[in-house]
Parts: sequence; C-alpha cells; structure tokens
Amino acid sequence: MTTITSLGIGSGLDLNGLLDQLNEAERGKLEPIKLQQTQQKAKISAYGQLQSALTKFQEAAAKVNDPKLFESLSTNVSGGEGVKASASAEANPGRYEVEVVNAARAGSLATSSVAANDQALTGADATLTLTFGKIDPDTGEPTALTLDLEEGATLIDIRNAINASDDAGVTASIVNDGSGYRLALSSKETGQDASIEGLEFTGLVDGVTLDADPVTQREGADAEINVNGIRITSPSNSIEGAIQGVTLNLEPGTEGATSTVAVEQNTRAVREAITGFVDAFNDLKSTIGSLTAYNAETNTAGELNGDSMVRTIESRMRSMLSGGIAGGEFATLNQVGISLQRDGTLELDSDRLDELVSSNMAGLSDFFAGDEKDAGMAGQLNQALDQMLGSNGLVKNTISGAEDRVESLKERYARMEKSIESTISRYRTQFGQLDAMIAQMNQTSSYLTQQFDALDAQLGRGRR
Repeated sequence: MTTITSLGIGSGLDLNGLLDQLNEAERGKLEPIKLQQTQQKAKISAYGQLQSALTKFQEAAAKVNDPKLFESLSTNVSGGEGVKASASAEANPGRYEVEVVNAARAGSLATSSVAANDQALTGADATLTLTFGKIDPDTGEPTALTLDLEEGATLIDIRNAINASDDAGVTASIVNDGSGYRLALSSKETGQDASIEGLEFTGLVDGVTLDADPVTQREGADAEINVNGIRITSPSNSIEGAIQGVTLNLEPGTEGATSTVAVEQNTRAVREAITGFVDAFNDLKSTIGSLTAYNAETNTAGELNGDSMVRTIESRMRSMLSGGIAGGEFATLNQVGISLQRDGTLELDSDRLDELVSSNMAGLSDFFAGDEKDAGMAGQLNQALDQMLGSNGLVKNTISGAEDRVESLKERYARMEKSIESTISRYRTQFGQLDAMIAQMNQTSSYLTQQFDALDAQLGRGRR
C-alpha cells in the first residue's frame, strides 16, 4: 500500500511512520488465515499421498483377486538350446521331449551378373516371371507371378519394382560379386512352398542375358521336429498346436538339439502377486505412519496426525485383514503364511507360501479370489477400497472438503484485506485532517505572538 509522503509537513509529526505501524498491525490479522491456508494445503497434499498408497494396494489386491492367476501355466525348457516355448490358457500340464530335425528356412536365388546396375536392360513389353515351390491345386503346376517391366529398366529399377509389389512374396537386393552386379531374391516367408524355383525375363535388349544362376539357389524348407517321437512339420519356425496351447519357437542352426519342455503351473507369478500384495499393504502402512507421526523432541506432528479419516481407514483395514473368509479350506491370512503384526504391518512366511503354491494352488485361489468377484479376501478388500476411493467415497469427500476450506479461506482473506485497506484509508484521511488542523493552529499561534510583540513595542515594553 502506497504511503502519502506529505503527511506530517504541517504538524511536524511523524504521521507516515505512525500510519505504517498501524498498517502493519492491521495486516497482522491476516497471518492466522495464511497459516490455516498453509495447513489445509499441506493436508490436501498428504491426502494425495494416502490416496496414491491406497490405489497401489488396491491394484495389488486386484492381481490376487483373479482366479486365472492361480490357473496360469508357464513353460520351462531344459536340456538344449534349440527351442523356446510359451503357454496359453488352453495348455495342459505335462512334459515333452522336443527334437529339432530341421529349422524352417526361406528360399533364395540370384541372377547372372551384368556389367553395371544402371545400364538399360529391357526393351518394350518386358516381363519378369517368378516361379515358387507352392503347387496350385487347380492346375497342379507351381505357382507363378509375372511383373511388367518398363522399357529401359535398369537392375535398380527391376529391384524396386519387385519390392514395390505386395504379391511378389520375395525381397530383392543388388549384390556386387566383384565382376558384375546380380539381382538377389529372398523369400519373405519360410517353408518349402516359399522356395523360389526359377525366374525368367522376356523382352531384354539385344546382347543382354539375365538368367537364374542355379549355383545360388537355396530351396526353402519346412521345419521338422519330433515331439515325444511324433514327427511334426511346419512352414514356420513358430509352431503352434504341436503341443496343445503351447507355441514352440525353433532356433535356426540348432538341428539335432533335443530339449525337454515342461508345462506347469506358474508358481512364480503367484508368488510375486502375493508378495506384491503384502509389500503394497506395508507401503500403505508406512505412508500412514509418516503422515500421522509425532516427534516429541521437536514438538512437530505429521499433516494427518489425529485425522479422523485416517483412523477410519486403519480401523477398516485392520478389521478385514484380521477377519476370516468363509467356505474355503483356508479362512485367515495366518493359514496362508501371512501374519498381522502388532505394529499393523503384514509379515510373509516364504516357506509356507512356497509349500502352498507347490501343493495347494486351488486353496490359495479360494482364499484370495473366491468363486465370485467379491467372495475372497482380496475381493472383499477391493470392495472396501472402492468405497473409500470412489467418486463419492471417504477419501474423495475428505479431499473435496479440504479444498472447499481452502477456497473459503481465500475469500475470507480477500474480505479481511479489503477491510484493512478501508481502515488504513480512513486513518490516512484522519491523519491528513489532524495535520491540517495542527498546521492551522501553529499559524494562529505564530500570528498572535507577532501581534503581542508589536503591542509591547508600541507601549515601550520589551519582552523579558
């Protein structure tokens, strides 16, 4: 607020200084409001941290609330390097001996060479016909594709025309063999049917010969494996259906390798999900502890110390975790190797968990996931967390209430500031009037003094 510097000229009093002091004293009334604003904003931030920890715990609970987790299968490959495997939900547990006889490969073929890759090779109505290993069921002949070539096409143009064709089934490149340039073709797919059996040009200019070089021909081949002694072929190195629900991926160059593929329950995923459930709850508990802590030495408290919402959440979580689940083999967390400690955290017995995931996956599924969405322990926790975190839940409503209080304090601050400005303005006016009145009184006093001095002089009296 700007201070009028002319105050005090008439009276000789430090009215500007006095007005500044009054202004400072009046603005001191804003400090409690500012403190409340800071406290409410700190609470909103703390509520956000709590909300985040609750959400992470809900996500961890959702993972163990899925019956498919306890039914999932994994594959383990041992004894060789020729095969990788992955299982889907349709797979069945079992062990399989897989021998790689042949890996699938693509076909390739190159032409004879020409002197330069940019020399014109074709005349009018030139074509290139590619013949493949696949037999046309209607004609009984190998399938073929004919591409029209522009007049004057170079080896580069022919390569580009092949690569631009979606139907060619091959990719083309140019190879310099040291004495000339060749057009090299490679099948896009693997397998016997993808073999490039031949190529033929028509309409080449006089003096140009461009034939298939049989020495460069590499036929495509189907993959061949033995699964428990049963011969299986596939045009691809990714073989589906040889083992129900399992995809086998062969590694080229590993012919003769034998591997054991074991399809078994995915115990690792279950261990990780249950461990994640325990860790997420303990992280939530740690967050609550930090936000509600009190340090007696420094006399400082966490932002949510004594907060009723936090007490409600802790009470509800403790009640659910210490309670039981009806209808299954296991009723409490203790029975599945998870114990509720005195400090409110969870402790996991890894040996007990290993025992259960190896021998009683169904019992774990019943306890955590149940036979319905909200029947198991994780489902009931998820339902409670939904009520807390939902749009009309406890956490959202509490945060909204704090935000409303911040807005109310903001309006209150503005009103108070306006009132202070009005008060200081009134003081300034009054001080101006006082200054003028004292100045006038000083002028009157000075005038009277002069008159009395003049009268004394006329009467021959000097002032003593």
